[in-house]
Amino acid sequence: MTDIRIQTLEEKIADLLKTTDELSDVVARQEREIAILTHRVQMLMAREGERESQGGGGIVLGDERPPHY
Repeated sequence: MTDIRIQTLEEKIADLLKTTDELSDVVARQEREIAILTHRVQMLMAREGERESQGGGGIVLGDERPPHY
């Protein structure tokens, strides 16, 4: 009876270790994606800042009415 319980516990531990490794891989991938997206957002913000400083905005914001109103 004890051998079966130990084997069951060992199987559960193995499953938990596998799940932990898989989750670690997912977190590492998401960390890389977030870093890439953060860099892209910073580039877009800088580009938009340059556009606004040059007076060529032309982008309608959500709270602005379009010109045909």
